[in-house]
Amino acid sequence: MLAFVKLNASLSIMTDQSKHRPLRSFVLRQGRLTAGQKIALEEQWPIFGVEFAAGPLDFQQTFGREAPVTLEIGFGNGASLASMASAAPERDFLGVEVHRPGVGHLLHLVGEGELSNVRVMNHDAVEIIQQMIPDASLDRIQVYFPDPWHKKRHNKRRIIQPAFVALLATKLKVGGVLHLATDWEDYAVQMMEVMSAAPDYKNQAGEGAYAERPDYRPLTKFENRGIKLGHGVWDLLFERVQSL
Repeated sequence: MLAFVKLNASLSIMTDQSKHRPLRSFVLRQGRLTAGQKIALEEQWPIFGVEFAAGPLDFQQTFGREAPVTLEIGFGNGASLASMASAAPERDFLGVEVHRPGVGHLLHLVGEGELSNVRVMNHDAVEIIQQMIPDASLDRIQVYFPDPWHKKRHNKRRIIQPAFVALLATKLKVGGVLHLATDWEDYAVQMMEVMSAAPDYKNQAGEGAYAERPDYRPLTKFENRGIKLGHGVWDLLFERVQSL
């Protein structure tokens, strides 16, 4: 059963001349939890989980220190996020995912790796961003391999839209980076069009250019799958600039 997670009406897009349809960021796929995921949720969530609340997070209090904060939206099974957190103990990572088994898997990895620099949320990303992420508080935002909605009639459901990246800009520090990655070429083209037109960003790779995969981003299962299918992979690195 699929249950769409609704976004705020301010991120709605036109579907015809008389109606608006809310943009939906994720499809919530309810899956069975493994025994290990259940144990991780029971044991690790009270330590590393962050409940949704209508009020801004204090990152210093949340992580117990002051450090650069990376937000990852839709971390899947959490393997790449755990790997990044392990490789960069000087950074803090807040991961957001609506798929509960993925949350359980990440929490298992966090506990196994004793990753004190990770916190996890299991709620709609846009509501979290709007209500819980303070303005100009993030050093990096990551959106890796979001649902491509590859059928043309479904393209409008893609999360990378002008209103969404404008919202993200308000949460990034000046000089912070929005890092996107996809293995669908037409989505990469759309991402580039959206980001190039966004006034609050500049392309770190140069106008219209895709970036090389940074060393900090590990190869994900989606990327490996895409490579096996002969797909390319496109990274976009856009820096938050001072608004005029």
